[in-house]
Amino acid sequence: MDAKTARILVVEDDPDGLRSVSEAIADAGYEVLPATSVEDAWTCFRREKPDVVLTDLVLPGADGLDLLARIRATSDPVPVLLMTAHSSVETAVQALKNGAYDYLVKPLDLDDLQARVSRAVETSRLRNENTALHRELSERYAARTLVAASSRMQDVLRKIEAVASTAVTVLITGESGVGKELVARALHADGARAQRPFVALNCGAFTETLLESELFGHEKGAFTGAVARHPGAFERADGGTLFLDEIGLAPRPVQIRLLRALEEREVLRVGGLAPVPVDVRVIAASNRDLRELVRTAVFLPDLLYRLQVVTIAVPPLRERPEDIRPLAERFAAQAVRDHGRTVERLAPDYFEALSAHSWPGNVRELRNVVESSVILARGPILTRADLALDLADGHPSTGGDSWPPPGMTLAQIEKEVLRRSLARTGANRTQVARELDVSLRTVQRKIQEYGLCERKEGEA
Repeated sequence: MDAKTARILVVEDDPDGLRSVSEAIADAGYEVLPATSVEDAWTCFRREKPDVVLTDLVLPGADGLDLLARIRATSDPVPVLLMTAHSSVETAVQALKNGAYDYLVKPLDLDDLQARVSRAVETSRLRNENTALHRELSERYAARTLVAASSRMQDVLRKIEAVASTAVTVLITGESGVGKELVARALHADGARAQRPFVALNCGAFTETLLESELFGHEKGAFTGAVARHPGAFERADGGTLFLDEIGLAPRPVQIRLLRALEEREVLRVGGLAPVPVDVRVIAASNRDLRELVRTAVFLPDLLYRLQVVTIAVPPLRERPEDIRPLAERFAAQAVRDHGRTVERLAPDYFEALSAHSWPGNVRELRNVVESSVILARGPILTRADLALDLADGHPSTGGDSWPPPGMTLAQIEKEVLRRSLARTGANRTQVARELDVSLRTVQRKIQEYGLCERKEGEA
């Protein structure tokens, strides 16, 4: 919002007061929309959509508090400033508690008036930008943006539509790379909390102590290195959605605290004494069989019951081959845009090769393969020759007929194996370490050494 074009609705029944206030606001470079009563102001508000409202508290008929209540009842986050006499300051302070942006005491200091209106205009601009950003994110992650040519994925969309507007806890299951985080984001974007935060946390990416801190927060001095109070994921997601990825990897002590947080709707920071109330919708995801983990006493049965009020199972890509082509077309278009390549279309033999692959890494693997072929394309039409797939073993190749290709160094082989394992596990370092039979510290060191970029599941 440009300050020179910002419009201020001024509500004042005294002609002299209306004139002096309007002149001061006009001198500050703003457009004035005058009104002398709440009814006139309300009509103007709905028609003109002002950026800031400045209203007298005492007006004939309905007063400034009535106008404030009407504006607050809309979805329009317009700052409302009240003008009041000294005798009504207590009422004005109460209005602040009811959502007023600020109040000014008469007789007005016109310089102070201009400064406060200017701050309100900036606040309005920031709120509008924030609203636009949330709208853009909602449009990007809404369920309608998910590729669902297959009947299996259409079933997933129907479940998202059924539960998105509720506050019910949802458990999303499926193999690594199927797009569980995208389903979680769609539940958030299509629900009543879309304008509030979406916070994602991978439960397998932290040690037990760090996971507790990341989930519940900690107080200053709670442990070595806790130099300040840290709000946890529950607090950061207050009013919105908390997505707990790979919940099956959460240590048992964390599961106990998590169950209490879900049941009591409050968290206790590490080192804290008083619980903090939170209003959070929790969505959890796992690529492991949580019922089997309950059977082997690894996962709390009560926590599983609490999480799986509704379960959405996302099928692997091999079980929904109808989605391969539209997904590939989308990923190719994104890669063309992101990397400035010129690819006009995908040839039939390109799709045939994609359909013949088993996709153990699911949608994430497909995206990586298509992006690679766009970057390395030999012409404007993607063909089988541009596709780095080894259909014999079901894994991506590096362009040769065998693995490892001739001339590849040991370090290059190690880097490629690590990259593939990260892709398969959704960048879950603990799972990578277990899969490659090395320590977690070794995995972390090699990721840094090779400069590998870990793509989150929601990006697949």
